[in-house]
Amino acid sequence: MRFQTLQQIKDICEAEQLTIAELMITEQMQQSAQTRELIEGQMSGYYQIMKEAVRKGIEETVTSRSGLTGGDAKRVHDYLSGGVSSLDQEACLALAYALSVSEVNASMGRIIATPTAGSCGIIPGVFVSSQQRFGWSDEKLVNGLFTAGAIGYVIANSSFVSGAEGGCQAEVGSAIGMAAGAITELRGGTPEQVMHAVALALKNCLGLICDPVAGLVEIPCIVRNGFGAVTALAAADMALAGVRSVIPSDEVIGVMLQVGLSMPSQYRETAQGGLAQTPTGRRIAKQWNRAEAEDDNETIS
Repeated sequence: MRFQTLQQIKDICEAEQLTIAELMITEQMQQSAQTRELIEGQMSGYYQIMKEAVRKGIEETVTSRSGLTGGDAKRVHDYLSGGVSSLDQEACLALAYALSVSEVNASMGRIIATPTAGSCGIIPGVFVSSQQRFGWSDEKLVNGLFTAGAIGYVIANSSFVSGAEGGCQAEVGSAIGMAAGAITELRGGTPEQVMHAVALALKNCLGLICDPVAGLVEIPCIVRNGFGAVTALAAADMALAGVRSVIPSDEVIGVMLQVGLSMPSQYRETAQGGLAQTPTGRRIAKQWNRAEAEDDNETIS
């Protein structure tokens, strides 16, 4: 890749009058020796899977294997139809869609890890709700995925996207930054505004721990996806309005790395701290482990 930092992305795009999406597509063509049609076709396929996951969690009864979660996306969607949401309709819809995809993941359904399974709902929630709001084509949203991919590439190679390495700031935070930057470009923002959107989004997630109850990607992972979609929209709006991050985006990514490295292991997907170790969290874990042991015994017998 010609870039390793977000600043380099901005400089290249400004110098060559490119969108971030176009830069990422051409870089992938050179790196993979594949045609544009093949690369874009593969990404289009990913977007179709995202849309199907959104639909499934809203229209069908989706329950996780553990039975701990499911149906919240539909609850929020139904609540929205009552016209009493504290959020505007678009933000509440993004929230519901993000919950939907994350619930599909917890039920062992088909999703696209963006950038991980634990944060898989944020980009689809933001993208599909925005597509419906603005009447955008699938092709436009596919371009947005390339923008998100460029941002994710930098974060992954400069810091973390894994909760086991850097806490939930690395999973949910990275997804929020990717979604915020991509939606900023899709709405006509400049490369510089995209960089500010990413920085604003990531700054709001620094230090977020990864504390899955019973070690399952359900509690609090699913609701964090919903909140993440709303945060991404807010960050994009701030950047498009001209709000600037005083700390540059690459420096914010560097801080995420520092925080992740200093984060105790109990806050990095081990289920040994945070919500996982509350009295309720421990009780759920015991019940789940007991149920798993019984299932294993039945399978053996």
